[in-house]
Amino acid sequence: MSQHPIVSDLAIRKTAKRYDPNKRVPKELMEVLYEALRLTASSINSQPWKFIVLESGEAKARMGETFVNMFQFNKRQVLDASHVILLAHNPRYTREDYAKVVDTDIASNRTAPEERDSALAKFAFAEMNTDENGNTSAWTNAQTYIALGNALHVLARLNIDGTPMDGVDTALISKVFEKELNGYVCSIALALGYHHNATLPKSRLPKENVLQVL
Repeated sequence: MSQHPIVSDLAIRKTAKRYDPNKRVPKELMEVLYEALRLTASSINSQPWKFIVLESGEAKARMGETFVNMFQFNKRQVLDASHVILLAHNPRYTREDYAKVVDTDIASNRTAPEERDSALAKFAFAEMNTDENGNTSAWTNAQTYIALGNALHVLARLNIDGTPMDGVDTALISKVFEKELNGYVCSIALALGYHHNATLPKSRLPKENVLQVL
């Protein structure tokens, strides 16, 4: 019995430990990834994120500077990867931010103008995830992991390697990319490209260890 293509894609997906610095991901495939990121699902369709793509050597070198204090083991991957994406979240997501989403839905005829107030009522869920200081990071940062998972699946389909990186210095990234982030916060990054001499088989726990069907 043949495997479903989705399973085949994920079976060969690699979290690369080393990248070939001479291999670049074609622009047309990057455009597929960009659109997939834009189309990622999010709670109440909040889209509380910003994706900053580091493509040039200069941009990746700036990212390299952020490993001076910690997580030095990730620096080589960042410098050698074809691209690095900073997945940044809005730490203070407001009703005004959500109104932009609702108004976009109205402009595209997804929501009727007279339904604007009822659509905005969904922001109550965001309020449930906002602390007394107006901080929404726990909720908005979680949305970036949905985007990350979507990106990894798309990379598998495109036969591109990707390395999710929790090991980044959020504070230093905020300083080095202050202008680009403009108040957003990056606590996870994604390096991508083509692996260098990756030969180890994929390792996962058996299905019965992680899946239960009732």
